Amino acid sequence: MRVAMISEHASPLAALGGVDAGGQNAHVAELAGALAAAGHQVRVYTRRDSDDLPTVTPMGERLDVVHVPAGPATVLPKDELLPFMGAFAEWLADDWRTEWRPDVAHAHFWMSGLAAVTAGRRCDVPVLQTYHALGSVKRRHQGLADTSPPRRVAYERELGRAVDRVIVQCRDEVRELLRLGVPRSSMRLVPSGVNVERFRPDGPAVPRDGRLTRILTVARLVERKGVEDLVRALPAVPNAELVVVGGPLDGDLASKLRRVAVRCGVADRVELAGAVPSHEMPLWYRSADIVAATPWYEPFGLTVIEAMACGVPVVASAVGGLADTVVEGVTGDLVPARDPARLAVALRRLAADDVRRLSYSAAAVDRAVHSYSWPRIADRLADVYASIAGVTVESSREAVA
Repeated sequence: MRVAMISEHASPLAALGGVDAGGQNAHVAELAGALAAAGHQVRVYTRRDSDDLPTVTPMGERLDVVHVPAGPATVLPKDELLPFMGAFAEWLADDWRTEWRPDVAHAHFWMSGLAAVTAGRRCDVPVLQTYHALGSVKRRHQGLADTSPPRRVAYERELGRAVDRVIVQCRDEVRELLRLGVPRSSMRLVPSGVNVERFRPDGPAVPRDGRLTRILTVARLVERKGVEDLVRALPAVPNAELVVVGGPLDGDLASKLRRVAVRCGVADRVELAGAVPSHEMPLWYRSADIVAATPWYEPFGLTVIEAMACGVPVVASAVGGLADTVVEGVTGDLVPARDPARLAVALRRLAADDVRRLSYSAAAVDRAVHSYSWPRIADRLADVYASIAGVTVESSREAVA
């Protein structure tokens, strides 16, 4: 099949770790790569944010990234992109009519969905939607700090009813969309995946001082990722260090984390490592004894699956997709979000129990490989694509072969 993936703010070519560059970028890059490896032709459409970018950038065999001219060719916060989605849709429709008509379009994030539905209706291309995050959840947790456009929730509700299928990533998202009035019959539960060839237990690791238990967290430095809770928990976890991978290091939250670490008396045990290239992430995971993921809310939680694939036990907030991916007492431990005291208990217990960590490690690798490898996830999505593109599952598989 020809698959168009629309990811208006999250380019698969972007360096991870910035304010708007994280799990969605990695998800789109890996999914597109897995679909291309299975034989499909894939184009990822993302907004041009630099004059230096060519219109089409090859990313691999059967895989291109297309930079759509919509709005100024400069980096903008994603919450400021809504006014340019009309131009994005117009360009998509022209491209699909004259250059490259896809069999299906898969939109990532709600603004991508607006552009994809508009272009899809003009070109008779079926559309699937993955939200990655829902405005209703963001508003609930961030309140007045939520910078989303005012009509985001209404647009998400309308999208859920307009697209041919909604791809949900966890059971919690199903419940949230039902409350919005999205029909359950239009939803298909397909989680994100992990590259188990790159993320694996064996291989090199970032050098470390082995005298301290290393707790690693991988998160963009925005408040909702809960990194401050980890810093506040650390005084109750003796002989442990906290390494934070993610940026930006020049932002307000990084400064606040440094101040909190000083006040808590753990400044010498907290390292802000900043954003790192995606190809180095397996080395960081393998350097850790425990990976902690403590967001206030999380649609899926890609870093947890990556850690599990590397054989690292996880302590995670019992929210969103994390409650699906982490099997309590088997691959890791779940704790309430925004509760440093409970978090400290879980970290301290796991850090002190070598046998438990080894058991979690083995089970985590098994779960990641058998339930979340990208080829498996891509096959499941290809079945959904085929069902709405009017292609039988059997013929789709034959084409891939």
